[in-house]
Parts: sequence; C-alpha cells; structure tokens
Amino acid sequence: MRNSSRPCALTGSSTASTPPDACRRTRVVDNGTRMDHRRNLVASLAACCAAVLAMGAAMGADSTGSSGGAKVYRWVDEKGEVHYGDSVPSQYSQSESTLLNGQGVEVGHVEGGKNAAQQAEQARATGAAQQRAQHDQFLLSTYLSTKDIEQLRDERVALMEGQIRAALIYIDTLGARLTALQDRAMRFKPYSSEPNARRMPDDLAEDLIHTLNETGSQHQALDAKRREEADTQTQFNSDIQRYRELTTRPRS
Repeated sequence: MRNSSRPCALTGSSTASTPPDACRRTRVVDNGTRMDHRRNLVASLAACCAAVLAMGAAMGADSTGSSGGAKVYRWVDEKGEVHYGDSVPSQYSQSESTLLNGQGVEVGHVEGGKNAAQQAEQARATGAAQQRAQHDQFLLSTYLSTKDIEQLRDERVALMEGQIRAALIYIDTLGARLTALQDRAMRFKPYSSEPNARRMPDDLAEDLIHTLNETGSQHQALDAKRREEADTQTQFNSDIQRYRELTTRPRS
C-alpha cells in the first residue's frame, strides 16, 4: 500500500511522523516571525523617509537663508526719488528707510530720525500736553461749578485792583514830594540864576535822586501789576471755558 503521507511544509518531516498540532504550532511561530520582519521593515522605511524629509527641509532652510541674506535698503531722498542699496548713505541715515530681503519683501522698517529742533519741538509739545492734562485734573478736582471759578476770579481781580489803587496813591505822594524837592533845588546852584546862590546841600540832592528813582520804580511796578491783572482775567476766563468743555457731555 502506498504511503500517502506528505512532508510538513514547515518542518520538512512527514506528516505521518509529525503530529498535526506540532505542525500547526510551527506554522504560527513562523507567521509571527514574518510579521515581526514586516514591522521592522516598515519602521526602517519610515525612519529613512523621515531622515530624507528632514534633510530636504534643512537644505531648503539653508537655501532660503542664503537667498534672504542679501538684504537691500530702500530710502527716499530730498527730491522724493526712491533709491536702493546694501546700506543707507550717511546723509540719509536720519531719514526713514525700509529693509527688504532677497525677494524684495519688506522685513524691517527704520523710522526717520529727528534733528535737534524737531526733538525740541516734540519735547515742548509733550510737556504742554502733560501740563494741560494736569491742569484739567486740577479744575475737576477743585471746582464744583463755573460759579466757583467766577467767584475766585472776582476776588483775585478785586485784590489786584486794590493794590493798583494803593500804588497810584503812593505814586501821587511821590510826585508831590518830588515837586517840592525840585522847588527847593531851584534856589541852589546850578539851577538858581541868583549870583549869590549857594551850592545844593548834599542831603537835598540825595533825597531828590532817591525820590526820582522810587517814582520810576513804582511806575514799573504799577505797569507789571496791571499786566498781571489782565493775565489773571484771561486765565480765569480760559479756565471757565475749559471747565465747561470738561463737564458738558455731548448730546447723543
């Protein structure tokens, strides 16, 4: 009788001599080994692809960096003409300029510098704005209404008018005194035409000079006080107007 047994495809031995369970176990183990090889192969391929992509990205970055390294400046001269160059000339270093990359894309902007006069004007404007803000806060925190400002204005003006009146009285007194001293001085040399006139006494000359200087000083002080009164009027009127602007809300 012919032996119909066939060799096991995995072990190579006859199926008659090899138990079926052993052959199946061997097949399972071999399938598992093949799966592991496939996983390892896929992982290796993935790693290679990642390395290639990373290399390409690095080369692309280097290419971009090298092409963007050639940067160009753009500026405008005093005639309004646009210029390009790898650096801004010294005469335009204080002017506004733009930085471009190798593709002509703007990558930076340099604000124009200011000369001494412009810087001084900017500082003055900034200081004036700060003072205005502080004065606005003073108005809002000091007064409850425009009537309070008007009352204080009238009080200040009345005080100055009283000082002006007192100065006028004093000036009149000095004028009368100066007139009397001048009348006395007319009896002495060199003002008297009498041949026997005496020399002016020293105390009279000193008193005359002192009164004359004091009269001039009082006139200057009077003018200053009148200017102060006018400035005070103007300042209070301006404060009243500003207070109305700050406290009056626009109608919707």
